[in-house]
Formats: sequence, C-alpha cells, structure tokens
Amino acid sequence: MLHNVELAGKKVTPGNIAYYTIQHAKSGRRSTGSSIVDVLAVGTQLNGSTRLSSLDEPAAVDEVGGEVFTFHDVLSQDAADPSVMAARKMDWETLWRRLSEREQAIVTYLLEGRTVSDVALAFKVSRSTMQQCKDRLMLLIQEFMGVDILIEVLRLPGWRYDLNTLKEGLACRHERKN
Repeated sequence: MLHNVELAGKKVTPGNIAYYTIQHAKSGRRSTGSSIVDVLAVGTQLNGSTRLSSLDEPAAVDEVGGEVFTFHDVLSQDAADPSVMAARKMDWETLWRRLSEREQAIVTYLLEGRTVSDVALAFKVSRSTMQQCKDRLMLLIQEFMGVDILIEVLRLPGWRYDLNTLKEGLACRHERKN
C-alpha cells in the first residue's frame, strides 16, 4: 500500500497507512483468502466475530483437588467408538454359540477374575487339560476374529493415544523447566 502511494506521488501519514492496512486485513485482503464468513479465516478473527481457541486451554478448575481440565479433556470420551463396539458384540455372539461348554466356562471365569485352575476344579479335570482347552480357545478366537484381535482389543484409539502423548510431552517439558 505504501509503495503504491509513493508511486502516485501522494503524501499520507503513517496513521493512514496503518488504518487502511488494518481495514484491508479485516476484509480478508492480503491474508490467506478473502473470506469473512469462514470461522477460521484471518479476516473473521480480526473482525472479532470469532476466536480460535486451543484444546489445551483450561476449561475449568476442580474446586476440591485444584485439577485443571482442558477443552480436550471435556470433549473427549474414554469409551470406544459405538460402531466398533457393536460389531465386536455381533462377532462375539456368533463365536460364543460355537464354543463348547468348557470354553464358555473359561471365558466366564476369566471375566469374573478367577483362574483356569478354578474352571478345572469345577469340571473335575486336571489343570493341564483345562490349559490345553484355553490354548485351543485362544486359537479359535484368533482364527475367527483375526490374528491381531488380542492386540487390537488392548490398543487405545488413535485420538486418545495422541492426547496422552501430548499430556506426557507437556509434563516432561514442565519437569525440565523446574
């Protein structure tokens, strides 16, 4: 703008240049586009119509423990995707119908926090017999649901992993400063 004014031979004050530069920026000129309706556009933010906030900004402070909750803590859920959970349930119900009574007992006992030895006592067989049954169950599950199912069940969703990594990075940075 200043260059064009000088070429025209006009005399203007620095205040005029600053004022019109700001007006051009607000309208979207000389920025990353000319939109003033896009909420992420520079012109919209300079207008004051929108404000871009980081997900790491504090959303609230716990009154009891003094813990700071950020926006991504508030917006994220720890639960898995409902569609994935529904598909796993359908697969599991199909597989459950194919399992023998012993294999179903192993699954039930393990979910209750009991051991394979408890299942062996209930069925009045040796622990090694029940361990062989458990090994066959594992192979059956892998065959039915895929080799990586045991890893997949334990894996955190990608977005959750990213948030945990970010939190750990910030904690390390905080420790280095202090």
